[in-house]
Amino acid sequence: MTARRTLLKTLTLLPLAGCAARPSTPATPPATTTSAAPVRHEALYELEKKYDARLGVYAAGVGTIEHRADERFAFCSTFKGLAAAALLHRNPMTYLDKVVTYTEADLMKSSAITRKNVQTGMKLRDVCDAAVRFSDGTAGNLLLRELGGPAELTKYLRELGDDETRMDRTEPAITEATPGDPRDTATPRSLGTDYQRLVLGDALDQEKRGFLTDLLERSVTGAKRIRAGVPQGTRVASKTGTGDYATANDIAVVWQPNREPILISIMSSRPAADAKIDEALIAEAAAYVTKTLT
Repeated sequence: MTARRTLLKTLTLLPLAGCAARPSTPATPPATTTSAAPVRHEALYELEKKYDARLGVYAAGVGTIEHRADERFAFCSTFKGLAAAALLHRNPMTYLDKVVTYTEADLMKSSAITRKNVQTGMKLRDVCDAAVRFSDGTAGNLLLRELGGPAELTKYLRELGDDETRMDRTEPAITEATPGDPRDTATPRSLGTDYQRLVLGDALDQEKRGFLTDLLERSVTGAKRIRAGVPQGTRVASKTGTGDYATANDIAVVWQPNREPILISIMSSRPAADAKIDEALIAEAAAYVTKTLT
């Protein structure tokens, strides 16, 4: 009888021993691994209705706001800050004293600064100033030329960790902003994260970061966009972009007094090629962001 009990006990334990030697994966993941659904920001949907526009927002500070953050938009002139960063990254600051030349044929409507200097050429530091602060189209193209072309800017962005933003053409072709055309596009998240790494991170050394940030802070093109939507007294470093289909973008790092900095990336467009831009859309989206994240 004792021998029988011992045999039954042994047979009962054998399957358990076999299982212990072969770990298995649970059929259903634990509840703690389930990611939370993204927050729906109704105010941003209401802005889309109000302005008959597609709006993309990515903001990061003490929290994050995402609204079409991974959809593609034409970036237009926002590339100019990135091109200046690429030039800074690949060269010593003394390289900015190099004088570059160009001709009347290189000028376009947005060439307010380069037009004044076509006879003498410009130092690269002044080209950066014209491209970033004034969004001078010829200056932007000169930065791309110095880098080796649009593909070289895309290469730099990949080195920066951005796998989405792509630069394919130069000014003024990039302002076509044709819906569905992937050329010269980015997502609010990718573009915003680039500027976040450049201004708040260590993608550039301190001197180069300071040079770029100063240009972004003294930009003259975004007075009615993010700058108009943030509270008075807020420090803003931003780069705008504008194109067909009412493409209106503004990418900024903002510092409110005694608060953590916020990255605000706002991109927008409308359905018709000749649709008019209403910069109040950007300002209202920025106001919502700063109110929500502070």
